[in-house]
Amino acid sequence: MTTPDYWQKSSYSGGGEGNACVEIANRTTHIAIRDSKAPTRATLSFPTEAFAPFLESLKSRHDSLR
Repeated sequence: MTTPDYWQKSSYSGGGEGNACVEIANRTTHIAIRDSKAPTRATLSFPTEAFAPFLESLKSRHDSLR
């Protein structure tokens, strides 16, 4: 028997139209990411130790576009 994932919505998501949100699930050995508007579609999966560098990469790219 498998334990269902607990999905957590991004703290950057808000209410309103055009809400583009992601959700994450912390699994035993990796972190899964999915689109909150399409929860049954494919997910991205990262080894736990690779998730923080992935986020930092996204943040640095976002900052460079400002």
